[in-house]
Amino acid sequence: MLVFWKENLVFLAVPKTGTTAIEGALSPHAAIIFRDPPILKHVPLYRYRRFVEPLLDKAGDASRLETLAVIRHPLDWLSSWYRYRHREELIGQPNSTRNLSFDEFVLEFCKRTPASFAAVGSQAKFLTDTEDGPGVTHLFQYENQRGLIAFLENRLQRKIDLPLKNVSPKIDLSILPSTVSKLEKSRDEEFEMWENAAHEAPFG
Repeated sequence: MLVFWKENLVFLAVPKTGTTAIEGALSPHAAIIFRDPPILKHVPLYRYRRFVEPLLDKAGDASRLETLAVIRHPLDWLSSWYRYRHREELIGQPNSTRNLSFDEFVLEFCKRTPASFAAVGSQAKFLTDTEDGPGVTHLFQYENQRGLIAFLENRLQRKIDLPLKNVSPKIDLSILPSTVSKLEKSRDEEFEMWENAAHEAPFG
């Protein structure tokens, strides 16, 4: 999570949405950086409102701070998690996806209580205020890098370059149409939030 105090902006780092690259490009210009451990780097909206915003309010009116986040297409987001947990360091661990197909991984994710290897959370939950407060002020599709960069350059008044970081290895991501359909039905809130996010550049 990055706080740009003068620019009235808080960037919420949704896991597996290119947050490491964004953090690398923007950290030098942020007033406050939550980098480690992961529980602080990846602070969801509801936790930000409950714990971080009151802390920031001690320094001034934190209600003026707008929030920014990126959301990835649910299937692409899951493929990133699958590849990340497929790496050699996790072989033999409960959260390893070795010896599992991507199709099996997605089917497990669709369950109400998935096994540890498919327990990767929810983008929709991350970006929702559990007390029915307002949602994220500015939400961009991960696929809309042009729009995201245009917004950041306009807001922060500087040129921004987002290099690729933490790129997962390319592996087989075959999936049955019936599995995709099950994912869309069981996690419809994920798709709805992604579809409603900004998918066009806001500045010409």
